[in-house]
Amino acid sequence: MKTAAVLATILGSAAAFAPAQQGQTSTALNAFESELGVQEPLGFYDPLGLLKNADQERFDRLRYVEIKHGRVAQLAFLGHLWTYAGIRLPGYLSKDLAIRFEDVPPGLAALPKIPLAGISQIFFFVGFLELAIWRQNPGSFPGDFSPGSGFPVGFVGNPDEEQQYSLRAKELNQGRAAMMGILGLMVHEKLDGNPYIFFDPADW
Repeated sequence: MKTAAVLATILGSAAAFAPAQQGQTSTALNAFESELGVQEPLGFYDPLGLLKNADQERFDRLRYVEIKHGRVAQLAFLGHLWTYAGIRLPGYLSKDLAIRFEDVPPGLAALPKIPLAGISQIFFFVGFLELAIWRQNPGSFPGDFSPGSGFPVGFVGNPDEEQQYSLRAKELNQGRAAMMGILGLMVHEKLDGNPYIFFDPADW
């Protein structure tokens, strides 16, 4: 009986505080419902609860990471399509090992073919871009790498504020699609060796 009374007291106390906690979480999430990328049909979509009790700084950090991953995924998808179509750089990937670029297979099969020195070059080059070239513009929207960049980035032409917002939304959506796209290609490649279901780039 004592145990039952203690449990009832604990559950009653928890229930007393539950509405306040839910209200605070709902208020925090509502603050992001007007952000870029919140659109039909999903609306505000956070199935993992990454933004639970998050502030604006936390949201901006996650949006920055999402945009960067989307950009990398778009390049990965195009690179996958490009190499599966049989297009290669001329010359040697490694003269010492007598590996030509045309000898490297497309997709995930390329990884074991690339020498360690080549993988290391890719790793350090990406790190250099991350730390020294493509850096966030302080005070601007997440993903704005325009100031002081060694490579041309930013908007093409001179779009107004409304057009910039539309272009940013399109980039975000295309990045999300590319992340799903490159993941799908890798999964199908591992399943049956045929990442492209409806066509074969090699036939182009």
